[in-house]
Amino acid sequence: MSAATGPADLLGRVFLTRVLEPGDETGGRWVRELGVHAVVRRLRNRGEPLPGASAKRWAGMLARAERADPRRDLAVAQDAGVRFVCPGAAEWPGQLDDLGDARPLGLWVRGVADLRMWALRSVALVGARACTEYGAFMAAGLAAGLAEKGWIVVSGGAYGIDGAAHRGALGAGGATVAVLACGVDRPYPRGHAGLIGRIAEQGLVVGELPPGEHPTPSRFVLRNRVIAALTRGTVVVEAAHRSGSLATARAARRLGRHTIGVPGPATSGLSAGVHELLRQDAVLVTDAAEIVELVGDMGELAPERRGPVLPRDLLDPEVRQVLAALPARRAARPDEIARTAQTTPDDAIARLYELRALGYVERHGDGWKLTRHAVISVRGDAGPR
Repeated sequence: MSAATGPADLLGRVFLTRVLEPGDETGGRWVRELGVHAVVRRLRNRGEPLPGASAKRWAGMLARAERADPRRDLAVAQDAGVRFVCPGAAEWPGQLDDLGDARPLGLWVRGVADLRMWALRSVALVGARACTEYGAFMAAGLAAGLAEKGWIVVSGGAYGIDGAAHRGALGAGGATVAVLACGVDRPYPRGHAGLIGRIAEQGLVVGELPPGEHPTPSRFVLRNRVIAALTRGTVVVEAAHRSGSLATARAARRLGRHTIGVPGPATSGLSAGVHELLRQDAVLVTDAAEIVELVGDMGELAPERRGPVLPRDLLDPEVRQVLAALPARRAARPDEIARTAQTTPDDAIARLYELRALGYVERHGDGWKLTRHAVISVRGDAGPR
């Protein structure tokens, strides 16, 4: 806790996590304009509704406030190895401030690593829960590649692509962060309790909701804005048109983060949402190096993409030029080859003898012709000339 975040502010924010839903922009505006203490005091004293709160909403907030006990929440969290990180604290990731009034009141964090430092070099990997084998393979491979390059993989801990991404990073001995839509002491889904426990040991488990809180459909959607804001870019591996992972990509776009997509088969409905992103302004990637080139620092470039090195690639440029000048289906005289290769007849003859020694050409009377092997290996599918 830094000097900018005192005990009273921390208790007030923990209190408000019991009253306000994640991403509540009206509540965020109250905190920004009136301050944490004023909002908490109004709720505890059952005062007049805060600006913009209907009578019905205010009554619901007061009912929640009655049950809120921030000291108990902090004690339960401490027993579970969980801490609460407030805006202004040394561990707070400043990029979350880009969310404006939708910024979290604070984050519950489970794990020993420093969230702020990890977030500085992180990438979100998200996608379909009901993913294909291809999607799981790509997510795990991308996560492992990012981890090997020193990047933190952030995802939502769900089945499908999320789980594959977390496992890929852990399997490569790297770091990963799971952002949950429930209390971090209650892993969800239950089938991922072991995985989330492993993430907490080797990485971080993060959430906005206080201990014991359960997820709801709206909380999943709102959780996605945190994933997008926390990271330098969001990679969508597989997503149908109505996939929740597309909400993460849209949030990343609004925040000015990189929006990235991994293509799938054109016939796959599970990749239709990704393809729609790619038709807009998302960037297509196929491996971790391409992701790093987008989100990394200057100079972190993906390797140049080249096909296999062919025997002709090892020839001197002048020799390759003469080789390329030979017709595929007939013999040609040296002067014709020289004109096509833009050199002299004497130079062309010298290069042709080099090529004959290497098995590319053969003499046919006064002319020269490609050998059968050269037609297959050198010309490939270039077609007749």
